Amino acid sequence: MVKRAARVLCVTLALALAGAGIAGCAKQEQGTRTLQFWTIGREGEAVAKLLPEFEAEHPGLHVEIQQLPLTAAHQKLLTAYAGDSTPDITQLGNTWIPEMVALGALEPLDARVASSKIIARDDYFPAIWSTNVIDGTLYGVPWYVDTRLLFYRKDLLAKVGYDHPPRDWTEWQAMMARLARPQGKAYGVLLPTNEFEQLLALALQQDDPLLRDDGRYGNFRSAGFKKALAFYVSMFKDQQAPMMTNVGIGNPWAAFGQGFYAFYLSGPWNIGEFRKRLPPEQQGDWGTVALPGPNGPGASNAGGSSLVIYRASKHKDDAWALIEFLSRPAIQARFYEILGDMPPRRSSWQAPALKDDDKATAFRDQLERVKPTPPVAEWERIVTEMQLVAAQAAHGDLTIDQAAEEIDRRADRLLEKRRWMLDHGHKATP
Repeated sequence: MVKRAARVLCVTLALALAGAGIAGCAKQEQGTRTLQFWTIGREGEAVAKLLPEFEAEHPGLHVEIQQLPLTAAHQKLLTAYAGDSTPDITQLGNTWIPEMVALGALEPLDARVASSKIIARDDYFPAIWSTNVIDGTLYGVPWYVDTRLLFYRKDLLAKVGYDHPPRDWTEWQAMMARLARPQGKAYGVLLPTNEFEQLLALALQQDDPLLRDDGRYGNFRSAGFKKALAFYVSMFKDQQAPMMTNVGIGNPWAAFGQGFYAFYLSGPWNIGEFRKRLPPEQQGDWGTVALPGPNGPGASNAGGSSLVIYRASKHKDDAWALIEFLSRPAIQARFYEILGDMPPRRSSWQAPALKDDDKATAFRDQLERVKPTPPVAEWERIVTEMQLVAAQAAHGDLTIDQAAEEIDRRADRLLEKRRWMLDHGHKATP
């Protein structure tokens, strides 16, 4: 997310619910315009460090930040819409965009991008940009990106005869088979059974879509998803992955350093965590690499957050000016240095902090091969059900075919309202 300091700034965790309006924490100076900007989590603290420059470029414009806790942000955004108290601009997870579009809450941005001298569509990673396009209309501009790849222990691989990370599933499985020593409490990979991102990344590597018929039904009984699920389950069955949740692992960084596992599917924030938490003598022992696929380099998820403008905003031009400011490659590079959130523009990756960092360049490689998830409002509930059923399969309670059928059944139930709306000629709503 973003940063800023010096000058009247409002960073608050409180967001007034329906009917109460929005609580400000600073008095607006007479003669200024106030732009309300909602952020989620640490991004608010980070963007606060960038805003003095923006405000200096726009005399008379004050940006008031409200920082929402991640655990409550989704509900607070919906409550604000229901109470007609939305901000001018907000950070929005790209999987939340379809839901807000279905509500009619967001301002289309195609015309603004077309006339912008700052935002160049072709400079963005294509799959990340596409997460902001719903039914052919652009509703958001990517702010930062998130994807999953492999963190791995170079030294442990060397001990079992490998001088390179895995290049496909077959080689990856062979490596894990050599590394795994369950009796000695050492495993090939950590796959917390309450996290959906790992299985989702493997599923996105397949040609079969995860939903079918314009998002009306699940497609988890497809050959592609079952192949991904079978590979995922095999790592537990063959004792290459411990059967535990992320709560059970406790401290994943220490466990990685201790050799409890050699591979970890995770996101860019862990570059900083491993550099901070592992001792100096181990800093050369680990690396990052794009996910291997069934037959070579594989895809991963196209995650991250975007900047959107609400239709109800009375300051749309000011909100767009802020989006353009935060989209400048130089500003995105500073944002990365402050917080570690990776930029969505290729040109922003020319900054030395990214270009010269061997741990970050693997993410640059992976971002050219990411895929968006289905743009339906129900997706986050669907993927949660997917993982609940996958955990049953990992425990051996369901076969691959039974699990795929059950995920489809749960997805179809969640998509029932969407089917009815689409079949009756209406725009799908959450």
